[in-house]
Amino acid sequence: MIREILNTEIKSIENDGIDVVYITDYRAKNIVPVPFPVSNFSVLLIKSGKMNIRFHDETNIVNRKDLLVIPFNSICTRLEATENIQLYLVRTNFDFAFNNCYEKELLDAFSFLMLKSDRKISLHETDFKVLSLIYKLMYVLQNSNDKPEVITKLRRICFNLFIYELKFIHSKYKPDLNLDFSRRESIVIQFLTLLSIHLRKQHHVQFYAGALFITPGHLNKMVKESTGKTAKAFIIEALINVSKNLLTDSSYSVANIADELEFSSAENFGVFFKRHTGMLPTEFRSNKK
Repeated sequence: MIREILNTEIKSIENDGIDVVYITDYRAKNIVPVPFPVSNFSVLLIKSGKMNIRFHDETNIVNRKDLLVIPFNSICTRLEATENIQLYLVRTNFDFAFNNCYEKELLDAFSFLMLKSDRKISLHETDFKVLSLIYKLMYVLQNSNDKPEVITKLRRICFNLFIYELKFIHSKYKPDLNLDFSRRESIVIQFLTLLSIHLRKQHHVQFYAGALFITPGHLNKMVKESTGKTAKAFIIEALINVSKNLLTDSSYSVANIADELEFSSAENFGVFFKRHTGMLPTEFRSNKK
């Protein structure tokens, strides 16, 4: 079960790009077949029991109150858990963080954790209880049947609280953690920052590559190596997400949105939106009513 969860790619359209799992009944106690890739940024918190998990040559034996942040694209080479293990797991991706972090500081923290951190932290009881509560809130909201717009807003708030708490924990427990990024990682973070600032006016990889003094091909390659998707794919998905948010606001006409996002015409915006969603903007808006 744990392998299947870690090794399953999240589809943003299906579940908003984040999945919260609470495992309370784990029956297998044999070593799980390895190696296998971890398809998402994943954060494990052990409630009870014990797990032996290794990435590359680093073995982590995690017990109750242990937190383990697993970067995207890690390769698990050992996974063994006791039968009584209970754990919380959040798995997500760059898309969800980019579209849901309220502050650049939190997006930077998420980027750092996703690209760099892969060591366990043994939490004190108070910090364990606080993080457990956030996990529980996220899990309850994910499975709630209340009004979708309210739940979406609350999930976003909880996600920001979750990243803030992870940032606080790392600064408290690992103050000497190396914050230096490789050139590739720095380029990815700078690209995401530029995209958050200029998205509504700049839709082409050439602009972001130029701002970073590299070629578009090199930018696409570095972003894909770190995140699994090209810079172009990030731009398109971010534009679609912004478009969807604007379309849920009835005070914006389709022409207004096209102008806001600096498309040459409402028709061109409609063609772009349908190409990537399968629906015209007006169809999407009608389905949301």
